[in-house]
Amino acid sequence: MTAPAYEVVKSGFVALVGRPNAGKSTLVNALVGSKVAITSNTPQTTRHRLRAIVDQEDAQIVFVDTPGLHKPEDALGEELNKSSMMALADVDVACLVIDVSAQIGPGDRWVAHRVAEAKAARVLILTKADIARPEEVEKQLAVASGLGKFDEVVICSAREGFNLDGVIAAVKAHLPDGPRYFPRDMPTDQPVEVMLAEFIRERILHNTRDEVPHAVGVAIDDMTYNKKSDTTTIMAVIYVERESQKGIIVGKGGEMIRKIGTDARVDLERLLGTKVYLDLRVKLKKDWRRDASQIKRFGYGEGR
Repeated sequence: MTAPAYEVVKSGFVALVGRPNAGKSTLVNALVGSKVAITSNTPQTTRHRLRAIVDQEDAQIVFVDTPGLHKPEDALGEELNKSSMMALADVDVACLVIDVSAQIGPGDRWVAHRVAEAKAARVLILTKADIARPEEVEKQLAVASGLGKFDEVVICSAREGFNLDGVIAAVKAHLPDGPRYFPRDMPTDQPVEVMLAEFIRERILHNTRDEVPHAVGVAIDDMTYNKKSDTTTIMAVIYVERESQKGIIVGKGGEMIRKIGTDARVDLERLLGTKVYLDLRVKLKKDWRRDASQIKRFGYGEGR
């Protein structure tokens, strides 16, 4: 028998699914050890199915971060749910992620049922243990464990770095032998333009009022690099659905959009490794979340 031409390690794909704000993206960033996914307290922060790679000497684990499963109210919500469901179709391990500090309800049960239907090993991950009292964790563990049959159960805190090794060990135990699917120094498969747009959107989520975040989409129109000054010029457009939302993002005298740009530039420069000149513009695109072609332009869900 001829030996394989590649290095054989434990390798495979691990889907993280759960309700919005379960802590999936924060967990992904902690596991990878760098910021690859944006986070905020706003539901539907995650709009892309993102693959994040944890590379070890004996393994390569590809975590698939998914949009939170929820009752959709528009075409965007339907697309995000479809993206999450597709992530469960062809993975080696399906992880149900539950916020241990929040009450477990019908939404968690619905997601658990989807995980039970997956043809993969099943792991229950209880996140945010740092903000729950020990007795609350114990109670939530009992309830969550009753949501289905799980091969492994892990309690962790991404923010505190508690038991991340436990998460890795739990999923690695169920991975097959195979190749490294990605280069060893590659933390994510996200196109750089997508990451730039998402880092900008994250700063909008952190800086604006409740009525704005869901209606915001960001597209990179142009990106050029000047070798002499080691500066990348990025032209980005922020799309909103209402004229009032445009006013909020621009702010009085342009104050808000300048703050968004200043905050975003930190992540953009870290990602690109260059100085960044960021040109932000705001455009009105009425009801874009109900427009399938616009959703695809942003690359949300399965659009890319």
